Amino acid sequence: MDTPLTMYEAIGGMTWFESMIDRFYDAVETDVLLRPLYPEDLTESRDHMVKFLAQYWGGPTTYSEERGHPRLRMRHAPFVITSAERDAWVTHMVGAVRAGDLHPELEQQMIDYFEMAATHMINTA
Repeated sequence: MDTPLTMYEAIGGMTWFESMIDRFYDAVETDVLLRPLYPEDLTESRDHMVKFLAQYWGGPTTYSEERGHPRLRMRHAPFVITSAERDAWVTHMVGAVRAGDLHPELEQQMIDYFEMAATHMINTA
């Protein structure tokens, strides 16, 4: 009996996530609303997000080994996140996912996750 592929395996592993996150952060770098929420050097932010997403979707557990439990709400608590920041973030993430040439079902599954997760990060009305 074959073991079903994880999303991580189905989309091409770490290389796909690295490319997707590069596209995302390239967009964030020029976004006037989102850019102030990130450090000047985005190297660590890129690395953390690649490792987190790879782990979330069934890849290596490097993120938790290096940083512990993700605790996304806690990690984002210091930042004011309204629906405007959420929407801008989702716009860039959806664009990065769609540019990744995934099968439509996998693409939608990933977009659904990002929309839900971004909504969960809103902490200011």
